[in-house]
Amino acid sequence: MAKIITEKPFVTLPPAAQNAVDMFAGEWSSRFPAGAPAVTGGSAGLFEDGRVEWAEAGLRGLGAPGFAGQAVLELGPLEGGHSYMLGRMGASEVQAVEANGRAYLKCLIAKEILGMGGVHFLLGDALAYLRANDRAFGAGVACAFLNHLVDPVEVIALLARACRQVFIWNVVYTPALFTLHPAMAARFGPGREAVHAGFRHTLYPHYYGEGVDYGKFVGGVEPSCCWMTAPDIVAALRHFGFERVVSREEDHLYGNAVAVVAAK
Repeated sequence: MAKIITEKPFVTLPPAAQNAVDMFAGEWSSRFPAGAPAVTGGSAGLFEDGRVEWAEAGLRGLGAPGFAGQAVLELGPLEGGHSYMLGRMGASEVQAVEANGRAYLKCLIAKEILGMGGVHFLLGDALAYLRANDRAFGAGVACAFLNHLVDPVEVIALLARACRQVFIWNVVYTPALFTLHPAMAARFGPGREAVHAGFRHTLYPHYYGEGVDYGKFVGGVEPSCCWMTAPDIVAALRHFGFERVVSREEDHLYGNAVAVVAAK
């Protein structure tokens, strides 16, 4: 953990939000939102993310309720940016499940600084949570989550069991990845056919590699994971009962990503 915890536990400065943020100095991905206390974190605008705004509009365009007034299940909140946005959009409750202990603590820091009422961060494996879950949620959110799983289709199936509407955003497998990042080809295995609950699809194994820096690691709990193509993600949602689906593909640092909203 950061030096302030493991080497020098006391803070002798006057109390300030920045003191808490600096417990993980240099590890933050997210930039705190405009109007928040004057704190410096990362650079990604995850507390003011147009993808979540697109999802809200897209769900309403499908005739679904969107996030307002809904109990939302969020998988992999990272640092709480989307959790914050969901709360601001009027979600009645956000249950956000995070397996990375460092990320979980950053979520709690963000919650304290920004006052996220109705947001509850749970430390543990989201797949284990979904497998044991018997609660119905109004909406599910999985942003940059599926590609960190060994069996991403199982999570889609479990989300379909728990949620009436979902928002998924993910990088997807495409040959453009290796054009942009040739060195990554060595970390991918050949595509293999898979079947889950009658849904046939192709998985592309990805290996994180050796020497992971867990201070900045944003991957999954296993040493490897599997990526999917955009058409397979959309088809999986339809297969598991989402009758209304809207998707868009977009350029990304890793080639392509897909954003999907779906409702029953």
